[in-house]
Amino acid sequence: MNDISIRGMQRLSTAGGVEMPPMDLSKPLNEAEKKLVRDAFLEHHILVFREQTLSKEEQAAFTKQFGELESHVARRHDGTETPIVHTVSNLDADGNPSYKPVTHGNYFWHTDKSYHALPSLATLLHAIELPEKGGHTQFANTYMAYEALPDDKKHEYADLKVVHSWEANRRNTGNRPATDEEKRDRPPVTHPLIRTHPETGRKVLYVGIHTSHIVDRPQEEGRKLLDELTTFAGQDDFVYTHEWQPGDLVMWDNRCLLHRANANYGMNKERRILHRTVIKGDDVPH
Repeated sequence: MNDISIRGMQRLSTAGGVEMPPMDLSKPLNEAEKKLVRDAFLEHHILVFREQTLSKEEQAAFTKQFGELESHVARRHDGTETPIVHTVSNLDADGNPSYKPVTHGNYFWHTDKSYHALPSLATLLHAIELPEKGGHTQFANTYMAYEALPDDKKHEYADLKVVHSWEANRRNTGNRPATDEEKRDRPPVTHPLIRTHPETGRKVLYVGIHTSHIVDRPQEEGRKLLDELTTFAGQDDFVYTHEWQPGDLVMWDNRCLLHRANANYGMNKERRILHRTVIKGDDVPH
C-alpha cells in the first residue's frame, strides 16, 4: 500500500501518513484546500507538507485555520513562559547540542497534552535544522493497537480509568521535577484507557508517558499494565517513521496516535531544531 497516489497525495505507510500535494502554506488556504486537509487528516492521521519555508508567524496563521492555538505548560530554562510557536530541539540551556537537552520527554511514546482535561487535537512540527542522518519522528497508530487486542482484553479494559499528569511525565522521563506552579496549573486528570475518537467514532488505546496509574488498581500492577500496553502500541506493524527533509511540515492527530523522537543521530554534535504549534482539544475523552 505504500506510495500509492490518492487524489494527488502519496500514502506513506499502512500505519498512516500521507504526503500532501504541493501547497504554499505561507498563504491562507481556500475552502477546497481546507477541506482537502481536514479530510486527509481524519483518514490518514499524519500529513506531510514538503518544502515549506515558514516564519513562526506564518506557521501560527496556518495552524489557526484548523483550531485554537494552545500554549505549553513547561517553562523555558530561564523560567519564562514557552512561546505559542516554540522550539523543539536537542540543545541544552547554553544552546549547545546535547545528549540530554533541556526537555527530553520527546524521546518517549506520548500523545500531546493528555495531562489536560481537554487533550490537544493536533500538533504541527516544521523542520528548521536537521542532522545529516537520523533524528526521525515515529508515530504509532492507536486505532490499530486497539483493534489488535484480543476480545477478552477489549472487554477487560473497556471501563478502566487512567490518571494522567504533568508531574507523572516529569517523573517517568527523568526530567526535572514539576514545579509547584506547574502542578497547580496542571492538576492530575482522569481519562479512559480506551478512548473513542470524537470525529470518527473509532476506539483507540489511550496510553503513553504522561500516564501515572490506573484508578482502583494497585499502583505497581497498574503501572506494569500501562507500560506493557504502551510497548504493545509501539510495535513495528503499527508505526510510521518519518525521515525528515528540510522544510517538512508535519501535522498529526493526537487523538489516535502516539509519537516520539528518535535519538539516532549525533545528539552532542549535530543540531535538530523544529518549530512546534499545537491545536487545542475540544473534546473530553470518553
